[in-house]
Amino acid sequence: MKRTQRTAGAIVGAAVGDALGAPFEFGPPGAFSARFPAPGAGGEMCGGGGWDPGEATDDTQMAVLVAESLLERGGLDLPDVFARFQRWAAAEPKDIGLQTEDVLTNGASWDLAAAVHFQVNQKAAGNGSLMRASTSAVHFAAAGQAATMDAARRIAALTHGDRAAWEGTAIFHELVRVTLDGADPLAALPGVLDLVHPGHRERYAVVLAPDWHPERATEFNGAVWPCLGSAVWALRTTTGFEDALRAALDLGGDTDTVAAVTGGLAGAAYGLDAIPERWTRPLHVPLPGFDGRVLRLAELVRLARRLEG
Repeated sequence: MKRTQRTAGAIVGAAVGDALGAPFEFGPPGAFSARFPAPGAGGEMCGGGGWDPGEATDDTQMAVLVAESLLERGGLDLPDVFARFQRWAAAEPKDIGLQTEDVLTNGASWDLAAAVHFQVNQKAAGNGSLMRASTSAVHFAAAGQAATMDAARRIAALTHGDRAAWEGTAIFHELVRVTLDGADPLAALPGVLDLVHPGHRERYAVVLAPDWHPERATEFNGAVWPCLGSAVWALRTTTGFEDALRAALDLGGDTDTVAAVTGGLAGAAYGLDAIPERWTRPLHVPLPGFDGRVLRLAELVRLARRLEG
């Protein structure tokens, strides 16, 4: 499979998972299959809960903002990424994480806002930096292991002061890099865990273990550990893109983000052509605060090509 298939698959796959999961967010386990029991029957991009059919949420919107900053600034410009996030948040998007909103609006500078939030709240291990990582993972993959994990941590730290979120995002970056190279991300996991900060390695080793199941999670899957663990579990226990997404969606809870992370990994593994056309056709990504722009499949594929370099 050509690398371009994998890079586009990672970015489009994450957006598809996001849009599929949005109407089922905070719902019970099994809700997706209860409504769509027959795989491949169609209608899954149903919309609901305030979302139009195929509409991507803040997960993909923020991923696009990261991508456009990387491309327009010629690399990682953290103040610019933060400013784009602030502009987007000020436009009142349909959905924005409570922690992310507080960080972007607390008045502190780009390099202090997340730390201020963490100091006050002592909790910042949500999946909000992981959810938007597909585009940066594709962009930094060619730079190698150390560079991609470093970039992941730095981008995550813009909104999440807890290092747990940095490490989860770094693991995702490295798994995508390995997969884009045509290797097995699951086989790479032990080596990736060796690169995780020692203070967080054991907790990630638990949720990424071959025998772990999302039912064993000790936190809601809106937290970074079970979110990433659930995505890896969905990839590990299925054999195709659609099956992986269905497994992730049926976990319930934070369905849009768990499915977005799953879609990023599965899209890299199986490629763009493995993503059902009935899911990509209605897919669209509005960008509040950015002149009413809406990205569709062609624009997302073009973005992937440019990010790949």
